[in-house]
Amino acid sequence: MAALGPPARTLRGLLRELRYMNAGTGRPYRDTAAYRYLVQAFRAHRVTSEKLCRAQHELHFQAATYLCLLRSVREHVALHQEFHGKGERSVEEAADLVGLKLPHQPGGKGWEP
Repeated sequence: MAALGPPARTLRGLLRELRYMNAGTGRPYRDTAAYRYLVQAFRAHRVTSEKLCRAQHELHFQAATYLCLLRSVREHVALHQEFHGKGERSVEEAADLVGLKLPHQPGGKGWEP
């Protein structure tokens, strides 16, 4: 099993993704049922002594997996919005999209010296 890092980092990451999801609603993310559930679950599975707690490790692994899913979905949506086909593009727009510059023609198309 790969190293998961501290559970507090995973919780902060989940709460960050929750803030991103609630940004458009105008409501504070702390008023959501998801926030209350996350905090309650992490508090309930907190280790209070130096003993192996399978439930705590299982919760941490599931939380890290869910964090990966939320982050990946958010990044996928951002990439999809940026690069999704918007119909026919002009040559200038297509070149600009991939970072190229077209040569400048002083007299426009068909200019002869």
